[in-house]
Amino acid sequence: MTKSEVWTIEELVALTDKVQTGTTKYNGKNFDFQYCELTEAEEPKLVLPATGATKEEENEAYKEIGQARILAMIIKANDKKPEGASITADNWPQLPSTIRWGISNSILGSADAANFRELDDSGT
Repeated sequence: MTKSEVWTIEELVALTDKVQTGTTKYNGKNFDFQYCELTEAEEPKLVLPATGATKEEENEAYKEIGQARILAMIIKANDKKPEGASITADNWPQLPSTIRWGISNSILGSADAANFRELDDSGT
């Protein structure tokens, strides 16, 4: 059994200032992108679905919230490291939805939601 690593508060706080990279695979090719964790103040301010909204309206509202959050994370990284930018606010809506889904899953760590994404020694 391996020893479990423990995050320090300093390491967690530093993640909001660190540009991270991710990769998603699409049709046999990799696509690399960058993003940065957000602080609470940087989270996009969007309206939650209204009480009594249909399931379809709720799903659409949560989809918009999620996509705005991913785009905010990408734009934050682009502002910190412009030379690494591959996705922009202009080209994000033009990407195939399958790629956007892969990017979102990678950034949010949904493959293993119970754990933080693993960073290598270089911090990526």
